[in-house]
Amino acid sequence: MENPLSPELLSQTIVAPILSMMLKTIAIETETHISNKGKSVTASQYRREGCVCVPGFLTDDEANSLRASCRRLVEEMDPTQHTPTIFSTSDHNQSRSSYFVDSGDKVHFFFEPEALDENSKLKVDKHRSLNKIGHALHWLVPEFKKVSFSTKMKAVARQLRFVSPAVVQSMYIFKQPGIGGEGQFMSCVGFWFALEDVTLENGCLWYSPGSHNNPTSRRFIRNPDETGDLTCFTAPPDPDDPTKYIPIPVPKGTLVLINGQVDHKSKKNTSPNSRHIYTFHVIERHDTTWDPRNWLQPTPEMPFTGLYENEP
Repeated sequence: MENPLSPELLSQTIVAPILSMMLKTIAIETETHISNKGKSVTASQYRREGCVCVPGFLTDDEANSLRASCRRLVEEMDPTQHTPTIFSTSDHNQSRSSYFVDSGDKVHFFFEPEALDENSKLKVDKHRSLNKIGHALHWLVPEFKKVSFSTKMKAVARQLRFVSPAVVQSMYIFKQPGIGGEGQFMSCVGFWFALEDVTLENGCLWYSPGSHNNPTSRRFIRNPDETGDLTCFTAPPDPDDPTKYIPIPVPKGTLVLINGQVDHKSKKNTSPNSRHIYTFHVIERHDTTWDPRNWLQPTPEMPFTGLYENEP
């Protein structure tokens, strides 16, 4: 459901004040910026709202290296060698595909619905066809591994009080101009990076502050019914109040930290510009057990990768 306000009015009444507030947020502790005051302000906002933005977290060089690496992956990808799997958070066509379920320790390519014809053949250039790439970029692709296991990522995890964090999945999300679909997300703790400016028009994140205090019980699992789809949800969608969401447009290089229980989504990209982002999800292993029903499971080839003990 789209906001009834026009983009122009939104920019004046909502976006500008929010962006101004975000840009004033004191950066999370890193090697080059350590501030006890900054740490307490950022951590308290995250705990209170379930989401916090840190502008300038990635350098231009880091953001550009991820984009260049992704472009190389797509350039080298032969669409005929990959199962043409559509990724959608609304109709979940991928739930019938082993290509999706088996992607936890691989680099797989998922397409936009509007990019394929009735015979599942590409009808647009492959660089404009993809919804996302997942789910092991953080471990299998050097440029993504360098960013994901950097010292400043470890510092963020320590500020969030992780004892034994692990990266369980990673994705490069394209949000293609004109066809990049809507998204609704549920994760662990999301580390979400803007690799170019993210605006209302090209599909910025929206979130419901404090919604993690009333967490959903809905889970995306491997279907115990072997006669049905490979994956399914454990419950219907929770009631959703679109008036509780606020947009978070951010400049290139921003880190957005998202509590996995916070309601968040993005709208269709209606602009002529792309909205490339990189994200990975972190879980706590200390005194916890990973749900064996979850659609994503560690494999012998690639157990969930510890953040603190692994280097770029």
